Amino acid sequence: MGMREIQVAGKTLVVFEHDDVYDNVTGRALTGSWIWESALVLAEWMTTQGHLDFPFQGKTVIELGAGAGLPGLTAALLGADRVVLTDVDTLLPGLLKNVEANGLGDRVEVRRLVWGSDESLSELECGEFDLVLMSDVFLDTEETARLAKTLRRVCREGTRIWAASEVRPWTIECLNELTKEGFGLAELMKPEPADNENDSLDSFAVFCLTPDNNHVAIQDNHPEMDKRWGGLV
Repeated sequence: MGMREIQVAGKTLVVFEHDDVYDNVTGRALTGSWIWESALVLAEWMTTQGHLDFPFQGKTVIELGAGAGLPGLTAALLGADRVVLTDVDTLLPGLLKNVEANGLGDRVEVRRLVWGSDESLSELECGEFDLVLMSDVFLDTEETARLAKTLRRVCREGTRIWAASEVRPWTIECLNELTKEGFGLAELMKPEPADNENDSLDSFAVFCLTPDNNHVAIQDNHPEMDKRWGGLV
């Protein structure tokens, strides 16, 4: 287990990463207990850009697939009244440790949530969140379909969804799945070109998703995106 100190909004967040957390079924290490680059990208973007358009004070925030919980903890530091960090059972003790390490137990809680599961959704106050945070969750289209079901339940009219992701070939497939499910999609932070001039996918982007009937195409904000995303929307 390692500890990292991360500067957020002029304050220091302490985040523990656990290398001894395993899937109960497969026995494989659960990498969600580590801080991935997408979480750092989202936390930084929230601090430098996101808060300018979305004042966190008085807001309720949920993080899906929280892992180590960095974006959700960042939301608490930026003034959110209530933050709910969610993930599978095995990762909850690590999340609780990170909440306690930063003295945020009065505003941040940890809940079990399996995407697409009506049982775990019933334990949440669905439809009460102003903002949904996600980082590095676009990995599998079948899992994305379950994620879409969960997003519909936790969102209400006006809820914003911010998602940071490393841009990989399957990222586009997952985003396509969400647009098929009726979510609008806009790019908030464009990927930076990779060092390898022949590979522009090794980079990161931040997206805003909007539930049904609020569709905003990526190209609406950045016409030059059409070629990069292959006419995604």
